[in-house]
Amino acid sequence: MLVAGIILIIFEVLSLVIGVAMMMSVRMAPPLPLIFLIMIHVFNEDGWGVSYSHSHICALKNSSVIMSCTYTYPTGHQIKKVFWTKNIVRVGEEHPDLSDDTEYSQRLQYLGDKQQNCTIRLSHVTQKDEHMYCFRFITDKTVKWLGHPGVTLTVTDLQVESPERVTEGDSVRLTCKSSCALTDGATFIWYRNSQPLTERRDRNNQLLLQSVRREDAGRYSCALHGHTYISPAAHLSVMCE
Repeated sequence: MLVAGIILIIFEVLSLVIGVAMMMSVRMAPPLPLIFLIMIHVFNEDGWGVSYSHSHICALKNSSVIMSCTYTYPTGHQIKKVFWTKNIVRVGEEHPDLSDDTEYSQRLQYLGDKQQNCTIRLSHVTQKDEHMYCFRFITDKTVKWLGHPGVTLTVTDLQVESPERVTEGDSVRLTCKSSCALTDGATFIWYRNSQPLTERRDRNNQLLLQSVRREDAGRYSCALHGHTYISPAAHLSVMCE
């Protein structure tokens, strides 16, 4: 009875600590759309497994993507081959090495090792790269392990949403839209007539023009800080009152 009572007290204390931590995380969260990234563990009881940092990644077109993962295997084995593959139909089938694929060989860089780290970088991504990617390793004892499910990649461009015509004195809100919530912390940059609006660089994907004037008319586009991709321009016309 004494042991059972102690276990019950420990369980209640842990529950209280977890509850307080969750409340603090909610209170400290910024008033922006939150992206929840699920850590995926693909392990079995014998010590074989792959762990991916992100289950889903939303990346900007033409950017580079880091797919982070680690892997484990029982002692007594040596890793002979490591590689990433895609489009898994059935686990157990042979799957091609992406580094042998001409569409990936020049863009794929393995950043991991043959011990524990299996991270890769994929550069210049486009919508053609939207697949599920999985890590696979083979040991000296011909054991082949596939970390499935893996990382699902979605690639987005940017589009400016804007009213076509407004009247002088109106307040106008332009929005830089993407097809998915960008995984990396996004800092938006705005351009008018291909010139950057240097005073508008923040994590808000909206540009607010208060009391617009005729000089505010022009072609507006948006981008992310640190990326070369710039959205197509949307034209804003300002009419006289």
